[in-house]
Amino acid sequence: MDIEMELSRIIINETSDQQIIVLKERHGHRSFPIVIGIVEIFAIDRRLKGIKPPRPMTHDLLDGVIKSLGAKIEKIVINDLRNHTFYAKIHLSSNGRTVKIDSRPSDAIALGTASNTPIYVAEHVLEKTSE
Repeated sequence: MDIEMELSRIIINETSDQQIIVLKERHGHRSFPIVIGIVEIFAIDRRLKGIKPPRPMTHDLLDGVIKSLGAKIEKIVINDLRNHTFYAKIHLSSNGRTVKIDSRPSDAIALGTASNTPIYVAEHVLEKTSE
């Protein structure tokens, strides 16, 4: 079962390569941090604030490709946690079919942030984060 989450906080530390986002259960109390890179944290921050760069950055480019192909990002699912590494899938819909694309959670969230794409986490992943 997948649990709906929301981006609760982003913590930017410009003196470190490791940045933190915190996901919180939308209809509950559980939350957990994910360590991500500085490029992804700035992309998430920029897209949350609606700042459009003069030229498309990587996540803007991918968003443009998806839209120009007539697809839509339906949801992001963080579906596994192995050896302290989170795994995610981006669910795209196109012409009545769903395509699941392997992704790092940080890239998926950076991509989905501009369009308020729902974020889900598999129950077994949430259980592992609370161990």
